[in-house]
Amino acid sequence: MNKSFRSTVFVFTISIFSFGINNAIAQDQNFDLAIQNGRVMDPETGLDAIRSIGIRDGSIVAIEEGTLSGEINIDAAGLVVSPGFIDIHAHGMNDESQRLQVADGVTTALELEVGVYPVAPWYADQEGKYFTNYGASVGHIPTRMKLKHNIDIGSWMTTPAEDNIQELSPAYAFETADDAEIEHLQSLIREGIDQGALGIGMGITYTPAATRREILEVFRTGAESNAPIFIHMRNTPNREKLEPLNEVISNVAVTGASVHVVHINSSGLDDAPFMVQMIRDARQRGLDITTENYPYNASSTRLESAMFSGDWEARSGQQYSDLMWVETGERLNSETFRQYREIGGYIVNYGQKEENIRWLISQPDVIIGSDGVPFVDGRAHPRGAGTFSRVLGKYVREENLLSLMAALRKMTILPAQRLETVAPAMQRKGRIQVGADADITIFDAETIIDLATFLEPAQPSSGIMHVIVNGVPVIRDSVLNDNVHPGRPILGASVE
Repeated sequence: MNKSFRSTVFVFTISIFSFGINNAIAQDQNFDLAIQNGRVMDPETGLDAIRSIGIRDGSIVAIEEGTLSGEINIDAAGLVVSPGFIDIHAHGMNDESQRLQVADGVTTALELEVGVYPVAPWYADQEGKYFTNYGASVGHIPTRMKLKHNIDIGSWMTTPAEDNIQELSPAYAFETADDAEIEHLQSLIREGIDQGALGIGMGITYTPAATRREILEVFRTGAESNAPIFIHMRNTPNREKLEPLNEVISNVAVTGASVHVVHINSSGLDDAPFMVQMIRDARQRGLDITTENYPYNASSTRLESAMFSGDWEARSGQQYSDLMWVETGERLNSETFRQYREIGGYIVNYGQKEENIRWLISQPDVIIGSDGVPFVDGRAHPRGAGTFSRVLGKYVREENLLSLMAALRKMTILPAQRLETVAPAMQRKGRIQVGADADITIFDAETIIDLATFLEPAQPSSGIMHVIVNGVPVIRDSVLNDNVHPGRPILGASVE
């Protein structure tokens, strides 16, 4: 035996011996929580194997073969152990919605499309209330409300209809901003970023008076502040000419901003596949643009919004009967449309093709986000309760559109990576790895499915067995623990 070979054998033997010692030490340790013998799937590393996980102080500290021991032990045999789902597009930032989100496997829910203003008070008000981690962007809509009405709306999406915010719409939605106002608007947005906002939310279809110059200047602010922009593109009668996406790509090219285009399914409709290719082409040329979709062929929004002002039928190509009033489940006509628009509240808007939804879900680079609107007294769009289970049950297991690992990647590591440059905490999310936060969803791949429907939307998903947030079991054996609220704020790098 030559010297080199003896050295190699020695090193190999020491390595095996060391691994055995480490494994034995891990198995002898007593963890806060141990997950036993589940099918651990980590989309970032590709790990897909039977492992046990040891958790201490809210972090994953061991991933081993064999059995580990904890103060709390969860038997995950026969179940998938996945990173907790990250909902990059959640509006349901209230208790009723949170219960349904966490039952759908969500461990981090973020209000990024519309955002909030002011930012610091909003974060302070959420402390200790959440089952999941939470965070928000600074919003163009609420800062425009501050600009035009001098009100601190907080979250526009969770403002009750009885607050009559529709009475404000003639100004914040329909009045242009002059040069001085645009400067003031930018200062309000910078203030929000300085207070920890995760980016800039821009629902510009709800502020039709915002000129292209105003939007461009907000993009400049985002680029200068290293704040990604989460944008609901304009609603125009020329959607087939791709004008809304062209505006976004042009602004990114001019300013260098980082942009995430929300719900490409409902914004693009039949043009969505072509728009995805446009986004891919832009990325190949160095522009930072991503997108998402949700797995339903109907959208939802507030009926009193500017989207339904004027000749909305001509702009959208839709009719009254395409709209369903959420509180009653009735389809609208011209009379009920006017009646409910004066009251204000949520509608479901039917206008998408299932074939486009299926294609988008199958694409590996299109993130899954729910766009779940707030539940109030059991009423809302079902996507706020069933998005992630629907993808895994209907489109992965039943229709085999994509693999389980590919679907989990779109729900975990992709949204984490989209945010980790602005939010350091996201570097520890969306992963099952030693050192990652213990945000974990454990489910039965053979039974997971959404149960929420348009007529009965407040139905928890089935097949989600355990959900752990920051090392704390929030759901055990499919039962929610009302006594724990381990969710932590996800903040921008300026304050973290």
